[in-house]
Amino acid sequence: MTGNSTLRLLNATMRAVLWSGIPFNVTVQDVPIPTLQDPTDARVRITAAAICGTDLHMYHGSYGSSTPPWVLGHEGVGIIESVGSGVQSLKVGDHVVVPDVFDIGQVNMNLAEPWANFGPSLGLGLDYGDFNGCQSEYVVVPFADYSLWKIPGNGSVNATTEIDYLFTSDIFATGWTALDYAGFQTGDTVAVFGAGPVGLLSAHSARIRGASRVYVVDSVPQRLALAESIGAIPISFNETVGPVEQILRLEPGGVTRSVDCVGYEAVNRNLEPQTNQVILDMVAVTAVRGGIGAIGVYTNPGSTAGTPLGNTTSSSIEFPIVDFFEKGLTFGAGPVDVKLNAPYLMHLIETGVAQPGFIVSRIIGIEDAPEYYARFNYHLETKVIIRFP
Repeated sequence: MTGNSTLRLLNATMRAVLWSGIPFNVTVQDVPIPTLQDPTDARVRITAAAICGTDLHMYHGSYGSSTPPWVLGHEGVGIIESVGSGVQSLKVGDHVVVPDVFDIGQVNMNLAEPWANFGPSLGLGLDYGDFNGCQSEYVVVPFADYSLWKIPGNGSVNATTEIDYLFTSDIFATGWTALDYAGFQTGDTVAVFGAGPVGLLSAHSARIRGASRVYVVDSVPQRLALAESIGAIPISFNETVGPVEQILRLEPGGVTRSVDCVGYEAVNRNLEPQTNQVILDMVAVTAVRGGIGAIGVYTNPGSTAGTPLGNTTSSSIEFPIVDFFEKGLTFGAGPVDVKLNAPYLMHLIETGVAQPGFIVSRIIGIEDAPEYYARFNYHLETKVIIRFP
């Protein structure tokens, strides 16, 4: 293990954002600084982390592991502070992206395993891997050579560009992959359901990839204004006419692709929970032989200490199978391995083609995290970044 701070950090503590199993409540506490466990580990001093919509699922008490507490956060960037003896391609001082899912360190040939090629996640608790989240001063990353990627510039990038690169850790890659799941091709028309951070970056991705028109559906005016600022057409479902009818007035045959960037916490036009609302709308608005994609989380963990409201969702929903079949639609869905698209997205940022940081509404210090979790939850912020000294 190498690193000039190793001895100083032994038995030391750091500040971190914790989920303790109390809905709508997070705290900032002192926790032990994580230590390297294997030769292929690296410890990263976090310089910036983001609050994600997935974090809000845990904040609501309906997602995550069964046993709290755990440190939140799965989108980060930072500086490598120490490395294990087996790390070959990275060194102390490297500026890196910390992704939401780590590498598994080997080729997994068990095709029947749904998570066969996903390693442990950070910030979701013990059931997803014993790794603290990155809303903290330090994080340890396993199989660092294959889990982390370097930020160009040898540490010389400015703070704004660093945040652009931060989003390759999850939401930019996730929004991009939503289009892949839908079968997107250049020239397609696209409807993006949900103008949270992932939805906005899916719309940004569609514009970059050559969509002819992009519609973004949401109820929050500030989010829709951001969508319009990048050339998308805002569709508010607060209107007397529903979003499907609004889009069909402009696209009589329907859009070629629709993507679900909301998931199980979808609401209907009355802003009441209705898990299948986005699914119904996508099937209704997508053209014959079109495609729909879903990267919004669907889950049903049951009620546990870590997910006290985990029984408020169902493991099944009503699906319009007849319309889906008769229109000949395709449906791609599932978790995203962000590492697969990282090289391409990093290049788009480096060359100035992509600027995903437009979604950031506030940069805070870690002590303000509880306040800004609440503001993000109430749609008073679009995307919150936690900056560390």
